[in-house]
Amino acid sequence: MQKVLRLDLVSHGMTEAMRKARFPVDESLTEAGRRAIAACMPLTAPRVLTGPERRTVETAALLGLPGEEDDRLRDLDAGAWRGGELMSVPQDELYAWLTNPQFRGHGGESVTDVIERTRYWMAEIASGGMSTVAVTHPAVIRAALLVTLDAPPKSFWRIDIPPGSVTRLHYRGEWTLHFPP
Repeated sequence: MQKVLRLDLVSHGMTEAMRKARFPVDESLTEAGRRAIAACMPLTAPRVLTGPERRTVETAALLGLPGEEDDRLRDLDAGAWRGGELMSVPQDELYAWLTNPQFRGHGGESVTDVIERTRYWMAEIASGGMSTVAVTHPAVIRAALLVTLDAPPKSFWRIDIPPGSVTRLHYRGEWTLHFPP
C-alpha cells in the first residue's frame, strides 16, 4: 500500500483588506487576525512553504512554522484593482470577474490562471512525496480544492475559505479532501 502524503493548506489570518472588502496589497494581519492565528491548533510537517506576501509569512511565523517562500503560493493578482474597494469596480466588470473564470480585464490573473498554477504546484508536491504545510491565500486553497475534486473553474467563488482555516488534502495516487475526526 502506498504511503499517504498530507498537505495542509492554511489560509492566512485576517487583514484590513479582508475586513473592509478591498482588493489586497502586501499587508500585515490585523491585531485580531494575529490573536486568532496564535490560538490555532499546532501543525507539523517535514516541509513548510509560504506565499511571498507579508500576511502569509506572518501567519506562518505566528504558527511557529517559518518556511520557505514559494511564489506559486502567491495570491490571485487583481491587477489594476489592487488596493481598491470591491464596490468601486464597475458592476459589469465585477459580474464578469465573478462569473467568467477566464476574465482578466483588471490586467492581473484570471481564475483559470490561478487554478493551473496551483495544479502544477500540487503535482510537484505529490511527486516530491513529502508531507507539507503551505500557508497561502483563500484563492490558492479554492484552486486546490477544484483540482482535487475535478470541479469546473466556475465553482471557484462558491467555496468560502475563512481566515486562519486549515484545509487538509491527502495524496495516494490521487488527491482527496480529508476531514479530520
